[in-house]
Amino acid sequence: MNSNPANPVNPNGQGAAGEGVSTVSAAASPTFSPLYQQIKGLITQSLESGEWKPGEIIPSEVELAARFKVSQGTVRKAIDELAADNLLVRRQGKGTFVATHNEERAQFRFLRLLADDGAEHPHVSRLLECRRLRASAEIARQLDLKPADPVVLIKRLLQFDGEVTVLDEIWLPGVVFRGLTLERLSEYKGPLYAMFETEFGTRMIRATEKIRAVAAEPSVADLLHVPAGFPLLSVERVSYTYGDRPVEVRRGWYVTTGYYYQNDLS
Repeated sequence: MNSNPANPVNPNGQGAAGEGVSTVSAAASPTFSPLYQQIKGLITQSLESGEWKPGEIIPSEVELAARFKVSQGTVRKAIDELAADNLLVRRQGKGTFVATHNEERAQFRFLRLLADDGAEHPHVSRLLECRRLRASAEIARQLDLKPADPVVLIKRLLQFDGEVTVLDEIWLPGVVFRGLTLERLSEYKGPLYAMFETEFGTRMIRATEKIRAVAAEPSVADLLHVPAGFPLLSVERVSYTYGDRPVEVRRGWYVTTGYYYQNDLS
């Protein structure tokens, strides 16, 4: 990629009309990258740096094309992919906006529990604890930290239709979430990821999950109001922000009586 971030055109003059450019670094051989992917990367850099905040409108395709010295079609293709990645949101007649976890459509993006009738039922969160401690070797590995680095542990219950349905243990990097307390969590009325986004500048953009069936251990069963040994769905998630940096480890236990976990694959 050209050393000038505002001009991805290669030294041979290949720009919007070309299908890609060669990127050369001191440590690697030339690699081929489609031009729209380079523009996507540059827009993502601006999102990560905070040039455009969550919920704000970004410049028009015409303005971005002029900024990056490429065609409007190249910019449109980059924005289409960013919208598909849930980083941007197109609004007919209004423009393109930075996606935010405060939007209603994002409420169930990371919580895939649906009632048997297929509906997304609202839930109520009940906080159990929020405390700082030293990371275990396993949590440190998943969060790309050093063992014994500070982390924040949140425990909460989710109630659907008045029934306790989910127990969550959430582990966060202590340095990133400095100042996060039980009182602060209790005062915030929106979604948890929206709080992380607006108050700690950390947006969850993707996650990986491991799902398995488990028998409820006594301590978990007691909190979920089920007998010990009751069949539960265990969901272990690592969430990532920009730059593919892990910023959350979540372990959840789900009571799926009347509910199922849905993932859309593409």
